[in-house]
Amino acid sequence: MSAIVAIVGRPNVGKSTLFNRLIQRREAIVDAVSGVTRDRHYGKSDWNGVEFTVVDTGGYVLGGDDSFEKEIDKQVEIAVEEADVIIFVVDVETGVTLMDEDVARLLHRSNKPILLAINKVDNTQRVADTVEFFALGIDKTHHISAVNGSGTGELLDDLVLMMPKQPEVSETELPRFAVVGRPNAGKSSFINALIGEDRYIVTDQAGTTRDSIDTTYNRFGFEFNLVDTAGIRRKAKVKEDIEFYSVMRALRTIEYADVCMLVFDATRTFDSQVKNIFWLAARNHKGIVILVNKWDLVDKNHASTKEFELTIRKELEPFTDVPIVFISTLTKQRIFKAIETAVETYQRREKRIPTRKLNDVMLAVIERNPPPAYKGKYVKIKFCTQLHTHYPQFAFFCNLPQYIREPYKRFLENKLREAFDFEGVPVDIFLRKK
Repeated sequence: MSAIVAIVGRPNVGKSTLFNRLIQRREAIVDAVSGVTRDRHYGKSDWNGVEFTVVDTGGYVLGGDDSFEKEIDKQVEIAVEEADVIIFVVDVETGVTLMDEDVARLLHRSNKPILLAINKVDNTQRVADTVEFFALGIDKTHHISAVNGSGTGELLDDLVLMMPKQPEVSETELPRFAVVGRPNAGKSSFINALIGEDRYIVTDQAGTTRDSIDTTYNRFGFEFNLVDTAGIRRKAKVKEDIEFYSVMRALRTIEYADVCMLVFDATRTFDSQVKNIFWLAARNHKGIVILVNKWDLVDKNHASTKEFELTIRKELEPFTDVPIVFISTLTKQRIFKAIETAVETYQRREKRIPTRKLNDVMLAVIERNPPPAYKGKYVKIKFCTQLHTHYPQFAFFCNLPQYIREPYKRFLENKLREAFDFEGVPVDIFLRKK
């Protein structure tokens, strides 16, 4: 289970630029206008072999009049509450502001490990200007430039040292199946229907579940832990934001799960919140099963299962090879089919393909459809093998790995899925020099 790192600060200090640098992708929008980041962004990063999850927050403006600002403030407070380590970003060009002092007070109250990242320090003159930031009372200080990356290596060295030590996972520990989804999608009702008792409180009010609870469950000769996502947990000084908090708590559950059963309410649209949770599970390389709940309430004249399924798969492109089960927790329709599918997905995630069989199949595919020439160079793939990891990862060895483009990697992944059935399981492909 990796640590969660929150990047916080007032608007327009370079939080999103630093976030993009840490996850090595341009996911967060960066603009000179303050307050561009309103939705939260989540990404995976690693440093010196330590993996962690990064959360990019909006700019904190205490007591702002704008309704968006108030919403952002709530979400920053929740992110701080849930994070293991906090990177507090300030801007050397404008110096210490009243807003910086507000953020510093919020962070000191949290009692979390804090790193102060003084951004836009890209020359020696600006190093001298950083002295005033000692007034914020944060010991661990780094001079960085998020745009060109200077100083970020030292920042990450310190960040990794400040992360809590992760507990050793016992080999005999039962597999964990997490039930995740938006508030009020029917997660607790699903588990109650499975175990045949009202173990969890269920109400029409979104966010009834406050803490993660494990239930040991045995079905189809297979024993595992069922985990109901703590959709919301009320904290004394945190204003509640149901949608954002559900994702922050789901983060914790997803990190520690083997398979995620994403419960989706059929009477609502497959919106960005549901997709956000789906991609969190996919990026964390978890097995995924989508459970379309409340199917008994859908007017069958307007939507068949086939049409509904196509709509969902369209939203999930390019990762469309995911099992979808239509259930009703009220009538117990197909709830055991859902568990059976989750068990099968777990077994596919644990699957190991013998190297000889893998090469027999994949080299024949590659011979029929070799990688297209790029810049006049022809790539020859000679050998492939599955890596010894907790989820399916494959290495293909060739003469010029740098000339293989993303579409061909997707082609290889699709052929692997066709030949060896990895439905519901993210697959990684690496090209290596022979």
